[in-house]
Amino acid sequence: MNEPAEERPELREALSPEPALSLDPLAPQEQAPQPWLARVRETLHDYFLGADPDFAIAMVPHCFLAMLLFTRHPTKTNFIFDEQEALLANPYVRSASDPASKIRWVDAFYRDFWGLPPDRSIGSYRPMPDLVWRGLWKLGVRDNPFLDHWVNVILHGFNGALVTLLVLRLTRDRLAAWMAGGLFVTAAVLTEAVSGVVGIADVLGGTGALLALLSLTLRAPFMVPSLFVATLFGLYSKESALCIVPLVPLAALFLSQLFHPGKPRRWLRAALALAATGAAFALYVEARRRMFVTRANPEYSVELNATKGLGTRIFTTLLRWYAQPILPHDPLNNPLIEATPPYRVAGALRVYFRGLVQVVFPRHLSGDYSAPEEPIPSQLVFPESVLGAAFMVLPLALAPLLGIAAWVRARRNAKYATYAENFGDMPGGYVELPPIDLRPVVAFALVWIVVSYFPVSNIPIALPTVRAERFWYFPAIGTSILLSLVFIGGYRALAARGRGAYAIVAIAAFFLMQGVFARRHANDYTNDLVFWNSTRHAVPKSSKAHLNYSVMLGARGDLEGRLKANAVALELTPKWPMA
Repeated sequence: MNEPAEERPELREALSPEPALSLDPLAPQEQAPQPWLARVRETLHDYFLGADPDFAIAMVPHCFLAMLLFTRHPTKTNFIFDEQEALLANPYVRSASDPASKIRWVDAFYRDFWGLPPDRSIGSYRPMPDLVWRGLWKLGVRDNPFLDHWVNVILHGFNGALVTLLVLRLTRDRLAAWMAGGLFVTAAVLTEAVSGVVGIADVLGGTGALLALLSLTLRAPFMVPSLFVATLFGLYSKESALCIVPLVPLAALFLSQLFHPGKPRRWLRAALALAATGAAFALYVEARRRMFVTRANPEYSVELNATKGLGTRIFTTLLRWYAQPILPHDPLNNPLIEATPPYRVAGALRVYFRGLVQVVFPRHLSGDYSAPEEPIPSQLVFPESVLGAAFMVLPLALAPLLGIAAWVRARRNAKYATYAENFGDMPGGYVELPPIDLRPVVAFALVWIVVSYFPVSNIPIALPTVRAERFWYFPAIGTSILLSLVFIGGYRALAARGRGAYAIVAIAAFFLMQGVFARRHANDYTNDLVFWNSTRHAVPKSSKAHLNYSVMLGARGDLEGRLKANAVALELTPKWPMA
């Protein structure tokens, strides 16, 4: 008698295509083993996109990436260029190993960046880097700069993690957040700040700026003190961190609807942010005026500016209160010092445009751009000055339009703002939301790039340096956010048409290019001879590069090579006494 297969266990087992899976979730399930490549892919997906990253999760890959790109050789390096004066000749730092020294730890706030008292200073006031260097010197780091340099590298990875968290809070998009952090860490234009020990001032200043921006995600009672401390930390790290004072309140105005969609209260948050950053700036200036007393700059005196226009009088009044020190007047380091204001601005706009190009395509990177590499322009209007002006003015004009359009849409969609105020407390970190309007993020990034660069642009005042890639550490925060949105938007647009692979290849090529140029330029900081040899090839019109290369050759006994290199410097700047 034939029995149905389902009533005969032996037939049911033989006909079954695969073993039946238990419905008990705790019971072991038999699955086919995955290929190793699929397991790696799944692991990476879970790490980066499986959940919203916290700070520790974000910091690990960014620090390893920074180490891969920027680490010097631990044993084949020495103190290069400004590092010799900043550390080896710094009396504040070296006093850490002298028991008889009367220089105290707190004296970092009474001395300049080079450890000198106010009457011998050129005006660089950055206590935080000196405190770090003195601590490392105390640990015995004296003859080898590797650990001093490695602090920069780890801090850069730290800042990359902060960029990731910031973009995550703005976009609630894990892929965009990781993209922004990766773009910031791999930005080859930042190599000078990360690989050069003295770049710690820029890196720490960037930390203060990022912490200030992340403070905006907190509730008002916690936001104000956090902003105050972050701003003060940035200012004591690098003077250019003063960009935090106007930019962070503006960020509160633009971004509160993204940080706090349920209750943006953008005007209140912007006012509180302005009060916190303004109070930190006022405390910084008043404390510096009393603890680091320098000679007043006669160019900003009341008598000299009494007959000038209202704008000039207000500007010089602010500089007198700020106690702007007398900056070095060295036409070799900055030829624009001797230019009339219109030609100085034209030259500064040219430098700004060239810096923007380096952010995207960093083929030529150098640690020095001295004369006559960046000379006074012969005319006011030329392609680079026009493009520099366009990229400085148009973002400031476009940002308010984007902000207003986003504000109108936010009011229309206010009833859909169901995002939890305490972000991250619930699974996944968010609930159902209408599409995120990223126009405020674009507007903020555009303004951040321009305004954070402006203090070091040589437009408001002439600086001792005509051009330096480390000046881009603050603007790179904005460029990284903007490029991440462009890349992710392009990828998703192409992926919707079945062409996502093209976007992946293009993005990977961009990261590879940045990484190759960053690693190549980081190798330039191996030692002083390599540094100046690379510099003279990168900027062949820099007389300082050729002269310093000749000095390095002479110190190694190559007198014939020294004469040849020095002859090039003399040909470039025949009136320079040192040449």
